[in-house]
Amino acid sequence: MIKDFQYLAPKTLKEALTLTAKYEHEAKIIAGGQSLLVVMKQGFLETEKLIDIKGLSDLNYIKYDAKSGLKIGALTTHRELEKSSVIKKNYKVISDMEDNLATIQTRNWGTIGGNICHADPAGDPAVVFGALGAKLKLVSSKGERVVEMESFSTDYLETIIKEGEILTEIQIPPIPAHTGVSHQKLMFQKGDMGIVGAAALITLNPKDHKCVEARIFLSNCGAVPVRAKQAENALKGNVIDEKALTKAAELASNNINPPEDVHGTSAYRKPMAGVFVRRVVKAAAESAR
Repeated sequence: MIKDFQYLAPKTLKEALTLTAKYEHEAKIIAGGQSLLVVMKQGFLETEKLIDIKGLSDLNYIKYDAKSGLKIGALTTHRELEKSSVIKKNYKVISDMEDNLATIQTRNWGTIGGNICHADPAGDPAVVFGALGAKLKLVSSKGERVVEMESFSTDYLETIIKEGEILTEIQIPPIPAHTGVSHQKLMFQKGDMGIVGAAALITLNPKDHKCVEARIFLSNCGAVPVRAKQAENALKGNVIDEKALTKAAELASNNINPPEDVHGTSAYRKPMAGVFVRRVVKAAAESAR
């Protein structure tokens, strides 16, 4: 049962920032409620005031420039990302990821910023954005700062957001030439959160096809999205053949400590993480060629 709280619905970002500054120790931000309301119903979170920013239309946008890349307003819905022609053309991995995220009803209402701020390590967007080298803009009444997606989550359902701050924008650089990106996850049925998931960005030298850049992230393999740096280093400077894929998969698997739950043990998730690293790296490399 959710305990009583005061509901506040600012009409502008400025008004929202004023409220978060005034009630920074007493309030929580709600953007779509697909995750927050569940946590509140389960009794894991209580708040005196709930600041609903869903109506701030100026935080709902998708902007793309070939030089600066992609900018996504934090209140853009999953469905809008899934269906965007700009996303499909320039960042297909995002639209593909969204097509396999929860149900249409959830995607129609849930926001990308809310998903990221919920910081569930089993979530899909964080690992895809991590592989893409995304940055997040955090704004408060005192100013703003831009942080790396990779360093945003600090623990299970915890982030570096300070009291009074609001996530307003996701910034993704242009995808370099000769680069492929892939995301896949292990699930019972389409739309489920991944028992294990992986995302990879691979850039190849067009002359010898050796790997010059690799970014690999794993979901549901730790308290935060896990970057598989050892696997990345094993790929760089090498042709991505069966030997390289096997080595990267082994390193990714051996350097994680996955959680255990009703969906899988740690002993099961470790080798499956390697399987999915192998799959996404292979798919990304084939796309890069």
